[in-house]
Amino acid sequence: MPTYEYECEKCGYRFEKFQKMTEEPIKKCPNCKGKVRRLIGIGGGIIFKGPGFYTTEYRSEEYKRREKEEKGLSSTSSSSSSCSTCKSTNCSTCKK
Repeated sequence: MPTYEYECEKCGYRFEKFQKMTEEPIKKCPNCKGKVRRLIGIGGGIIFKGPGFYTTEYRSEEYKRREKEEKGLSSTSSSSSSCSTCKSTNCSTCKK
């Protein structure tokens, strides 16, 4: 349920009311019984709790498989003398 902000047109009293979206807006000021208008607010913040909100949690099985393969290659390639760009053992770019 959202919190709505109201302002009295007669006395200027501002207040907030926690109410359902389907409820009728408040029409009378609780202070002076004058006419109130609902203000346009910035809205509330959304808090995401729990798993399932990050794109990395929904990676495809193919993506996960290739990632494991690349990690395996990167750990073995660091000890070898091949080029990390082209996998060549005689590279003109990095002079390996």
